[in-house]
Amino acid sequence: MGRMHLLSSIVNPATGQVEGYCIIKSVALKSNIKGSDYLDLVLYDAGGEINAKLWDYNAEQHGRYEPDSIIKVRASVNLWKETEQLKIDRIRNLKEDEEVDMDGLIPCAPRDPAQMYDTLYKRAEGFEDGDLRMLTQYLLREHKEDLLRWPAALKLHHAMRGGLLYHTHTMLRAAEALCDIYAPLYPALSRELVYAGVILHDIAKVPELRVGALGLATAYSVPGQLLGHISMGVSMIERAAAELMIDDGIKQLAQHILLSHHGQAEFGSPKPPMFPEAELVAQIDLLDSRMFEMFDALEPVQVGEFSERQWALDNRQLYKHGHA
Repeated sequence: MGRMHLLSSIVNPATGQVEGYCIIKSVALKSNIKGSDYLDLVLYDAGGEINAKLWDYNAEQHGRYEPDSIIKVRASVNLWKETEQLKIDRIRNLKEDEEVDMDGLIPCAPRDPAQMYDTLYKRAEGFEDGDLRMLTQYLLREHKEDLLRWPAALKLHHAMRGGLLYHTHTMLRAAEALCDIYAPLYPALSRELVYAGVILHDIAKVPELRVGALGLATAYSVPGQLLGHISMGVSMIERAAAELMIDDGIKQLAQHILLSHHGQAEFGSPKPPMFPEAELVAQIDLLDSRMFEMFDALEPVQVGEFSERQWALDNRQLYKHGHA
């Protein structure tokens, strides 16, 4: 993520002190080696996230704070292990009669979630295979309200309000283009299986992530930690297929796409893709996640310079060439 918007709200250039509104992504009460309490927070706005510390914390003096709430802070910018960190000087919760620019606070998908959902649902509506159509639309309907705000991740790619739909919608567009290329070369390629796999591949991110009303993930759920979205997605298909009395063959093809969509065991896939449609879904998923990470990492970089090393991209530094 790029630098937070509040970091540009300099109120004292000499000290690097900043002030602004942001969202608490996570907060933990900790004690230092001297036994003094402090708050360890991750603060978030539309520009990204940053770690912050409130030293010598006293609940009566400083107030109490919860994840997914909006606060106003005044803080000093420090470097800790070559990473920017905030030392909070003043903090308070948002007042009831106080208005803030929510567009600047919440990172949101650049497309309307309702329109993206409708695109996915209508694509499934056109499936000639009745089992694939019922299965895909059933799971979309079941999770519609959550999908309209759910991010695709706690961090990394598409960790924004509506990010799960945005990731899936972009993948569907890529899948349509690639199927146009490969279907004539391999007439047995099932476009509908590819599209259904794309639409459902991350559907279990809904139970995997804890997401507040603002649409930001604050943590993994207990099942998310213990099972993960791949195995939960397979179970969701198993349950839906039983309720809809879907053919076992179709059910197993859909389940395999979910099991294999991370491509390799080292990336979390219990199985590698074992038919062309599964390979397409896995490659499109990898491509979309990596392109998002690249665009996001390069956004704050000046032309002719390199980004910081990107852990999610094999620890690469990325170059911003400026050639449009």
